[in-house]
Amino acid sequence: MEANVPTVAVGALVTALATGLGALPFLAVRRPPRNWLGVASAAAVGFMSAASVALIVEGLRFGVLRTVAGLAAGALFIRLTSALLHGREVSFGELRGADALKALTIVAVMTVHSFTEGVGVGVSYGGGDALGIFVTIAIAIHNIPEGLAISLVLVPRGARVRTAALWSIFSSLPQPIVAVPAFLFVEVVQSFLPVGLGFAAGAMLWLSATELVPDAREYSTPRPALLAATGSFVALGLVQLALLRL
Repeated sequence: MEANVPTVAVGALVTALATGLGALPFLAVRRPPRNWLGVASAAAVGFMSAASVALIVEGLRFGVLRTVAGLAAGALFIRLTSALLHGREVSFGELRGADALKALTIVAVMTVHSFTEGVGVGVSYGGGDALGIFVTIAIAIHNIPEGLAISLVLVPRGARVRTAALWSIFSSLPQPIVAVPAFLFVEVVQSFLPVGLGFAAGAMLWLSATELVPDAREYSTPRPALLAATGSFVALGLVQLALLRL
């Protein structure tokens, strides 16, 4: 069956809404203790690192140099953004100061990352409904731990679960916005895809190394932090491998 614009738009919207499910585990832990912040940061590092590896591998399929250029640009983007905001009074919902800055940065990174996923959804429907639906389901499942990664940064720092869920969904709104143009202009968009994939990976890796790893070291002892980071990395990696085998 041949795909059409409404099908692509609805499919991409489903992937965006799925991101909000990542906040649901925090309904069982409404007020996590502050010392849990280190473990949560470590888990977020694991999820974001696993997602970055998948993005890099996918980007290399389309173009090595463009992927590497995207990696460098993504890391530089986070570096410059942090430098511009450093020392300024930042608020983000209920959060203030350094916590607000970290929350704002991770939501911004995930939002940029969502553009590439939106392109992926749109391009996949160019191969027909069957391929498009498969990719939509795969990205929707993949988005749940991404929403969890956002929630792991927001909730332990004082944000409400509902707020974390809404920001998680917001971070994925570029997917339905970009998917339809990508579907309509597949050939043009595909040439920029490796740059976008590399950019998202570079931004997430730089954010993890400079913002979340220091928090994990400060608020947690090495063993729990390492277990959290390794466990989340392996868990998301296994999900990605399972989706590839379907």
